[in-house]
Amino acid sequence: MKTCGIVFLTRRAFEMKIENINIDDTIQQVKDQLEEDDTLSPGFRASVELLLLVVTLLVNRLGINSSNSSKPPSTDPFRKKKPKGKKNGAKQGGQKNHKGRNLKPLPDPDIITPIPVDRDELPPGQYHEVDCVVRQVIDISFKRVVTEYQAQVLENERGKRFIAPFPMGVTRPVQYGTEVKVNAVYMSMFQLIPYGRVEDHFRDQVGLPISAATVFEFNRQAYQKLEYFEEWVARMIMSSHVVHLDETGINHSGKRKWLHCACTPWFTFFRPHEKRGHLAMDDMGILPTFRGVICHDHWKPYYRYKDVQHVLCNAHHLRELERAWDQDDQKWAKKMQKLLREINKATIEAEGCLKPPDQEKYRKEYKKLLADAEKECPPPELGDRKGKRGRIPRSKARNLLERLRDFEDDVLRFMTDKDIHFTNNLAERDLRMTKLHQKISGCFRSWEGAKIFCRIRSYLSTAKKNGVGATQALRLLFDGKLPDFVTDSPK
Repeated sequence: MKTCGIVFLTRRAFEMKIENINIDDTIQQVKDQLEEDDTLSPGFRASVELLLLVVTLLVNRLGINSSNSSKPPSTDPFRKKKPKGKKNGAKQGGQKNHKGRNLKPLPDPDIITPIPVDRDELPPGQYHEVDCVVRQVIDISFKRVVTEYQAQVLENERGKRFIAPFPMGVTRPVQYGTEVKVNAVYMSMFQLIPYGRVEDHFRDQVGLPISAATVFEFNRQAYQKLEYFEEWVARMIMSSHVVHLDETGINHSGKRKWLHCACTPWFTFFRPHEKRGHLAMDDMGILPTFRGVICHDHWKPYYRYKDVQHVLCNAHHLRELERAWDQDDQKWAKKMQKLLREINKATIEAEGCLKPPDQEKYRKEYKKLLADAEKECPPPELGDRKGKRGRIPRSKARNLLERLRDFEDDVLRFMTDKDIHFTNNLAERDLRMTKLHQKISGCFRSWEGAKIFCRIRSYLSTAKKNGVGATQALRLLFDGKLPDFVTDSPK
């Protein structure tokens, strides 16, 4: 009977978690029964303990979502749709005093088609024109435009021929023009459309038999033209006061590689690498000589750089505090979450930097809350050590508490400098499109393709931050120029 009761309780614990019922008491009851029952065989006891461990791990994973971890919202189970109505009771659609973007007539139409009145349909009389009623139809036209250059050939009395020079860039009997290249690179690198679908677009829309290899060649040409830009943007980031850093995994022919990002509100720099740690950071060439402030998510290799100030992403802290509250019932975590949000709000209202008395006030509250947390979430006992060496294992909540305590300055640095943000969302936003590329294409087939993607995306992201659209940026590039924000570009 006891055996059946143990199995039932274990199954019931899992069900209760699914039904949002606290399972801690149930699992504890099972453990108490195991300790009290001396009739169980060692093998069965070990099996049940293992089963309890597996159940606990599974239940913990069920409780992880985008609000208490770094998982994206798309992975949330039973994700609820956003409510149609607004919280303030407003109706759907544009609100009062909302500035709409209606379709308006254009002052310079390409085609003007007069429509005369059929006078045969009018009653007898004398008529003269006084005005016209205008209506415009705005449409687009995809068509192939072939420009043929006919260079004149002159021959003198001795038979020597002289051929008129072709325009710059016209080097082959038949070749694709700038707009084709801009379009292909825009679709494959900016809109992340796979090469095969880019082929379909050109074939179906304009009747051009452009192959995937040709699209790749256009991207490679853009990559080569951006060699100077990559050096320039790295220098700009190195000379900045605050740099946001992040990295994400990429798939290269089935193998795990890494894409690193260093960015500011004005510049973006991507670089692929086989490693995630400090070797990749050194190869990027930014951190070894940087002397400002770096914002990151507490990835330990960043702390190898001692000549910089560090800022930790509080968006990560808020999610981890939510997990500590949801799964470990740590009351201090909810209070710390509230305090961090309060400090951020006060900092925003103070235009990015709190006055010293306010900073001191919040630091005291921060330290007092962590001191109280020490009682609720104490460190492990020495008896918990497994073996004679190594660090005693800690719970996730305890690890978070110690990080907030030991790196207080890095957590709260955002309230002391208007150029420092509360989160590292800037880097995460810049990396978002690379994750979308992974979802669409699955992987990079070649390492050269990964490098091409990173350099072109660095350029397009930087252009967008400086008010230059992707199409315009690519058009300038294939015309042999760089945008005006690249102030010290070579002549």
